Amino acid sequence: MRHFRLLAACALFPLVASPALAQQGSPMTTAAPAEPKDLTFERVFASPSLNGPAPRAVKLSPDGRYLTLLRNRADDRERYDLWGFDRQTGEWKMLVDSLKLSSGRQLSEAEKMQRERQRIGDLKGIVSYEWSADGKSVLVPVDGDLLLAGLDGSVRKVEGTKGGELTPKLGPKGEHIAFVRDRRLWAGPVTGAAAQAITPEEANAHVHWGEAEFVAQEEMNRFNGFWWSPDESRIAVERFDESMVGVVTRAAIGAEGTKTFDQRYPAAGTPNAEVSLHVMGPDGSNRVQVDLGQNKDIYLARVDWAPDGKTLYVQRMNREQTVLDMLKVDPMTGKSSVLFSEKAADKHWIDLSDSYRFLSDGSLVWWSQRDGFGHLYRFSKGKWSQLTKGEWVVTGLVGVDEKSGKLYLTGTKDDVLAQQVYAMDLKAPGKLTRLTELGWVNGASMDKSGQTLMITRSSDAQPAQSYIVDTTGKRLAWIEENKAAGTHPYAPYLASHRPAQFGTIPAADGTPLHYMMITPPLEPGKKYPVFTYHYGGPTAQVVSKGFQGALAQAIVDKGYIYFAIDNRGSENRGVKFASALHHAMGSVEVEDQLAGANWLKKQSFVDADKISTFGWSYGGYMSIKMLEANPGAYAAGIAVAPVTKWQMYDTTYTERYLGDPNKLPQVYEKSNALADTGKISDPLLVIHGMADDNVVFENASAIIAKMQAEAVPFEMMLYPGYTHRISGPKVSQHLYETIFRFLDRNGAGSGK
Repeated sequence: MRHFRLLAACALFPLVASPALAQQGSPMTTAAPAEPKDLTFERVFASPSLNGPAPRAVKLSPDGRYLTLLRNRADDRERYDLWGFDRQTGEWKMLVDSLKLSSGRQLSEAEKMQRERQRIGDLKGIVSYEWSADGKSVLVPVDGDLLLAGLDGSVRKVEGTKGGELTPKLGPKGEHIAFVRDRRLWAGPVTGAAAQAITPEEANAHVHWGEAEFVAQEEMNRFNGFWWSPDESRIAVERFDESMVGVVTRAAIGAEGTKTFDQRYPAAGTPNAEVSLHVMGPDGSNRVQVDLGQNKDIYLARVDWAPDGKTLYVQRMNREQTVLDMLKVDPMTGKSSVLFSEKAADKHWIDLSDSYRFLSDGSLVWWSQRDGFGHLYRFSKGKWSQLTKGEWVVTGLVGVDEKSGKLYLTGTKDDVLAQQVYAMDLKAPGKLTRLTELGWVNGASMDKSGQTLMITRSSDAQPAQSYIVDTTGKRLAWIEENKAAGTHPYAPYLASHRPAQFGTIPAADGTPLHYMMITPPLEPGKKYPVFTYHYGGPTAQVVSKGFQGALAQAIVDKGYIYFAIDNRGSENRGVKFASALHHAMGSVEVEDQLAGANWLKKQSFVDADKISTFGWSYGGYMSIKMLEANPGAYAAGIAVAPVTKWQMYDTTYTERYLGDPNKLPQVYEKSNALADTGKISDPLLVIHGMADDNVVFENASAIIAKMQAEAVPFEMMLYPGYTHRISGPKVSQHLYETIFRFLDRNGAGSGK
């Protein structure tokens, strides 16, 4: 259950950079709006996006000359093309026109589900791309076809492809290509002969080669199931058998018919897919199986090759997700040994990370929470040294420049609500140089050589900007300035833009909880209804000092106070803060949200009888638990796509926090949202997509049936054909207008 922050319009509709000037300081005309202009839900979800252009999938070519990104069309915000900026000539051009190359082929169910896992299910055209090693061409999938687009304008289809290939990937040297088709891995030279199947044809239809299993994609942020060695002489390939995994018959109920899919879905406490790892030549020869240990009930977390290709490193995690072993594997024999083990703190779990890097000298930069906060360490010649420390969190390892011995990271050292980008000398660990400005929330990525940083930042009234900088933090060029002025889509609404306010509220045990609040212009003596937004679950931080999104402003323009608080269990506050949810979902986070509501009721400008609460996914679950635990505390609750019975949610996420339901049934009984539905006395609106493959629709039908049997009144809105992601220009408008009509109808609204 990776976090959905659906109140941010930018999350609903990620747009990308226009081919505008990418040079520093590009001028923009500024014209203040004549008068304040209120936002409507129709405008929030219409084109063009009020966030303005924001680049997607920004990359540098291997030689650093070209900066490429995906850009959507002005007349079709969901269709993306590939654009490139030549840093030598200073010119933009469209490299690949997805519409010209489109076959119109419908995506297979496997492709659709893979995109759902990646949270890009609403996009079309080019949704991913990969540079060739020589920097002369780009691999782009379009409507399932694999195309190699040259910078000279040439485009050719990869030999032997039929459409529907999954996870195509070029080898590091650019000589080979591999992809998944018909549950097998295919590989071959980029030019010349067509790719051939290099894994066996299995009689068992539930065996897959070269793919990541469901929970790896959904809960471990691993979408790939094969890994090329640096010289392309070997390839590591995952094989999984999901014969033993339970079947959920998913009814994709649509407006004009219903399709059913038997989806292998590993519910908590039931068998996972059996996963193994194999290494072979690019033609499938000399295949050996990696020794992952005698226990088959494990997770294959990460796979990496050493820079010299002589060693394969495999991260193996136990089913309980409390121990992660780094295995050192001989790729020629498959024999393995444990290089080191990472163990979770008491009443905590292993948080998987991509913030690590194997260096050419044989050492490893590694992210760990072993001192109670997420920090970077170096493992060299069997010994550990800590690189960063303090009561703050490294949120990402951005890049390493091995030649100069510099490391780049993002973290919360200066402000837990506004992460910054830092540089550090590996020879002088602990001394950080901040490269970004305070007051902005910053993210970053970097080229493989660690020479050029790509920064994305936003602030209260400024949607995301992006630019490239050198290793000192000096801006070299704008990727997209996106200044909220002049002709920017958000400019007409700046006069009515309301700034976010931040502060802390003590939890019951005194722990400070960060909140964010946006109010309308306050009139003396007037009291305002409050719309509170929460997620509440682990691995998420809702409160930040970045751009809050146009949707939040539209809610304020309707006369509401918009409020959010990060309860215990939220991200970036350390192990102790997160551990509050261990075997206790639906308890302390509900208590902390109530602390926020009680604080609001003490404010002279708040209508204490009109505090409503809204959440999606885990947040939807929270809405139900909040109404159950504290009848009368909230004027109304909205639960979108809620988990109602944790035994129906997947193994990896659920067992990480609640343990095994077969061993801890009492934990699940207490955490579930079904037992106490009879206690709900406040208005409740349940919303669910009827084709949800993540929080399956049975979660909604279970609570609907339970409340009907108990004669507990509630309302519901169901969306035929929609998955966990209920979105689209009109359907999103419909969803939020439904919510606010519900609030007005039940005496919790503003009436606007």
